[in-house]
Amino acid sequence: MVGYRFMGKAHSHAYRDLPFYFDTEVEPVLQAVAGRNEVEVKVAADKMGWASYETDWKRLIERKDIDLIDIVTPNNTHAEIAIAAAEAGKHVICEKPLAMNLEQAQRMLHAVRKNNVVHMICHNYRFAPAVQFAKKLIQEGRLGKIYHIRATYLQDWIMDPNFPLVWRLRKEVTGSGTHGDIAAHILDLARFLVGEFDEVVGMMETFIKERPIGEMTGGLNAKLEAGSKGKVDVDDTSAFLARFKSGALGVFEATRFAGGNRNGNRFEINGEKGSIRWDLENMNNLQVYLADDEPGLQGFRTINCTEEHHPFAGAYWPAGHIIGYEHTFINLMKELMNGISRGYSPNPNFEDGVRNQAVLEAVEKSVETRSWVKLEQMSLAKNY
Repeated sequence: MVGYRFMGKAHSHAYRDLPFYFDTEVEPVLQAVAGRNEVEVKVAADKMGWASYETDWKRLIERKDIDLIDIVTPNNTHAEIAIAAAEAGKHVICEKPLAMNLEQAQRMLHAVRKNNVVHMICHNYRFAPAVQFAKKLIQEGRLGKIYHIRATYLQDWIMDPNFPLVWRLRKEVTGSGTHGDIAAHILDLARFLVGEFDEVVGMMETFIKERPIGEMTGGLNAKLEAGSKGKVDVDDTSAFLARFKSGALGVFEATRFAGGNRNGNRFEINGEKGSIRWDLENMNNLQVYLADDEPGLQGFRTINCTEEHHPFAGAYWPAGHIIGYEHTFINLMKELMNGISRGYSPNPNFEDGVRNQAVLEAVEKSVETRSWVKLEQMSLAKNY
């Protein structure tokens, strides 16, 4: 694994707990973690259960005892690491967004395909049992033709003007701000549940233009450095409308300035026969409305998706004994292990990463041109 903080902790926990819940044909062995700060990476390796550590990620690529490279580093490093890993014959899993831009993402996809390695992108929210059950209902036609998706991802962790200018707020490191960080999640869920995008139009805003310099310390926490300030050159919020190839319409909003919303990843989907709602902050529950219920009993019902009838849920606890955020990663890693043992790349993989990147860039282009942008207009769209 390259990197060891917020996502490094989530991924390490998933690898360690996976064999406890699922019987897979191969099991992860935590051989080595890499990070530039030797003191910190050694502490992380010891705490998270890694057998060894490196201070240069290239050493991981060279090691013969490593089959899979897991990338949990800032976005500007994803492409170089993933391409090098693929060229060395290593399987690759990468945190989202896949790359800094569509061109990089396309090169990453080309590398994993050319070298025939297994690849995934870590859109873990697909793997909440309630989201998987929503997908099942849609595939079975229980909602009929889909008309609408409304999706928001609302946070508030940078509302303080004195919150430091961390890497997530610097374009040279992250590529885009809220748009690439959390709008990427809701558009991936939309593609998973509703289908491919056709055209988009959007707007973005940066509310606080300058911040004191600082760095991330784990999770979404940060510390200030003395004195200096820097320019914020990424978006604080993005909002966009979308048409899907199926004819459905979408409304999307992502912001880090929605006070009181710690991690409000939510969607509602409306179809001709029913509707569904989901909220990450209450992730075990799926709200379902079916139009063919008898009059007087119609309305949203709450399904607690913790029964063996719900995807992945049967591996955990008895019905009603809820699971948490960390289990979405365990479920994803279960699919990754199956892919490695059977020689295929489970969804979401780098192709999904490229398609997501195309939507992100189409929205950015629409903001620049103040016009609708067709996905087919994106320069690399025809190649994937």
